Amino acid sequence: MSTDTPLILRVAVDAPVAGLFDYLPPVARTENTPAPGMRVLVPFGRSQRLGVIVALATRTEREPDRLKPVASLLDPIPLLGAADLAFVLWAAGYYHHAPGEALFGALPARLRRPLPPLESGEPGWRLTAAGHAGTDSLTRAPRQAQVVRLLLAHRSGLGRAELRGHLGDCRSALRALAARGWIEPCRIASVPRIAGGAAATGPELDVYQRRAVDGVQGAFGGFRAFLLEGVTGSGKTEVYIRLLQTLLAAGRQALLLVPEIGLTPQLLQRLTGRLEAPMVALHSALQAGERERAWRSAATGEAALVLGTRSAIFVPLPRLGLILVDEEHDLSFKQQEGFRYSARDLAVRRAQQARCPVVLGSATPSLETLHNARRGRYAWLELPQRAGGASPPELLTLDIRAQPLRAGLSPVLLRLMREELGNGNQVLLFLNRRGFAPVLTCHECGWVGECSRCDARLTLHRAANRLWCHHCGWLRAVPEVCPNCGETDLRPLGQGTERVEAELRDLFPDIPLARIDRDSTRRKGELERLLGAARRGEIPLLLGTQMLAKGHHFPGVTLVGILELDQGLYGADFRAPERMAQLVVQVAGRAGRARRAGRVVLQTRHPEHPLLLSLRRRGYPAFAAAALEERRQAALPPFSHQALMRAESRDEQAAASFLERAAHAATDLAGREVTVAGPVPAPMERRGGRYHAHLLAQADRRPSLQAFLTAWLVRVRALKGGSGVRWSLDADPQEML
Repeated sequence: MSTDTPLILRVAVDAPVAGLFDYLPPVARTENTPAPGMRVLVPFGRSQRLGVIVALATRTEREPDRLKPVASLLDPIPLLGAADLAFVLWAAGYYHHAPGEALFGALPARLRRPLPPLESGEPGWRLTAAGHAGTDSLTRAPRQAQVVRLLLAHRSGLGRAELRGHLGDCRSALRALAARGWIEPCRIASVPRIAGGAAATGPELDVYQRRAVDGVQGAFGGFRAFLLEGVTGSGKTEVYIRLLQTLLAAGRQALLLVPEIGLTPQLLQRLTGRLEAPMVALHSALQAGERERAWRSAATGEAALVLGTRSAIFVPLPRLGLILVDEEHDLSFKQQEGFRYSARDLAVRRAQQARCPVVLGSATPSLETLHNARRGRYAWLELPQRAGGASPPELLTLDIRAQPLRAGLSPVLLRLMREELGNGNQVLLFLNRRGFAPVLTCHECGWVGECSRCDARLTLHRAANRLWCHHCGWLRAVPEVCPNCGETDLRPLGQGTERVEAELRDLFPDIPLARIDRDSTRRKGELERLLGAARRGEIPLLLGTQMLAKGHHFPGVTLVGILELDQGLYGADFRAPERMAQLVVQVAGRAGRARRAGRVVLQTRHPEHPLLLSLRRRGYPAFAAAALEERRQAALPPFSHQALMRAESRDEQAAASFLERAAHAATDLAGREVTVAGPVPAPMERRGGRYHAHLLAQADRRPSLQAFLTAWLVRVRALKGGSGVRWSLDADPQEML
């Protein structure tokens, strides 16, 4: 029964629970007035939890005397505006995630704890009124006089780093001036400005780039989604820059999403000298304080451009006028744990909400995005030729059956490498497997190093002398003798980047070489250093994993060798061919990006595979068209819509048993429009010491699936898990792990 009450705070609590909770304002008087978007500390069960005020109300469905007051307000002003709250809550609803967890996941890490927000800007000093009046009385204190004269020229103050840059160590002078009351501490805006020039300093646009720029600019001020499909090296980034120049000059904010942290330094370098606007970068490599201040700069409107990875989709931007998603096909845009959102898909929803354009750019668009473009939901902009007159690389398939290989390198590839290196060009080798070897085995008895917690083999990392599970992170020392038979003849099988690097150093002892993978770039700044040296041509021989495949521009690379494709040609996931085609095209795109022609060598034991034949003869567009037709005939996404329920437990049977009961709970809800299949064991059933099982729901229409999920989850949440079962729901899953 509803009851009138003076003021009700509707709160999303940071807990894995659906729905909102009603509270009363705090009992203790406070200078701050409760408002939506503020964090609060609330009593929750036998403890206290953080929450976010979502709305204010005057009515509640609960008995008034059962409502509890919030313990405290944590923010002087709202952290999230009305549009931000609406966007995150919509996303939580679509992905069926707890609203409180979604809201706190959208905040910087520090603000997920009951801590006050950091003051914006860096600490600095400014003159007081006494300091302005007393400038003539420092003839006997020249060092203090220097400080005063400098601060007179900067009325809003200077940061400590800038003061040191101008005057060196001036701490004693600052202490003396502060003691006299002539200067006072302040905060200085710390949003970096990208110095620079005008659009005329960039390259001349070709007809296709101009058409793309004009098309998107014509949509400024309203919502429209665009697919910008451009072959590798076609100048998509230049299109982004021209759009940003126009938008930022109009006083609006823009969001540029990239899939990997490794791409942010290169984009920052490209933007330097081309834009003049306050800009921040947001990614997980930032320290907590840096990230929070960058987030606040965007939220207050101080930063005009945000360059970020997946989670930046939730950053408040009060003047948002454009969203750009680079490499939109990349799997990194999908969060695979916790709040399982797709930043790419949410970018389209956020643009709808903000009534601004969104541009999805890629040389190898996802089949979902291509399907939307074919249906006319997205405007389709194409860049079919490489910028600057560069030619597309020649694609060669090399059959390595019965070929002698040295660490995975065939004689033909080695000969081509020597030719290109001898001509002063760069060579890039791609192997998507880090470590020394994927298997360590005993030559006497056949023992193989296996993870004790996963259904997986341990990868040998020789430099660290460790066997490492790349699925759960379990480590063990490399045994000196076989644990099974006691013999000492332990041999590595297969190649990882560490092993290929060792062989290359023997084969090319006088050639500078860089291995770029997650192991070699752990030190802060190392990835940026290596990529910069590679772009400048200082490292002729490059070896790496997917970190080298995404968007990098190496003008000196004329030969790309893809060492091992076969592991991806026969994946169990129906998306495996799409992923492999995208990877081949993206890696191949690193070759011949300048005036020099490029070649790409694909080493394979299956040269007749239809995917490879299609890519070589007709390119990615033809492959994608054929793949879409196969998906249509099989009623697979994007021609249907899926949700995957995952369950896991240390008990071998408990996860599957829970999903069986969940499937039974769906029996009378699914009807004709929704199909529920399973449960089945996950492709890797035992992972991290837990057993995993799946249950799949699928429907032809997205609204039918969403309505089913909403009703079904009410029943599933009422089920008793038993034996420590953990479960989650993944709407629009991208991986079936």
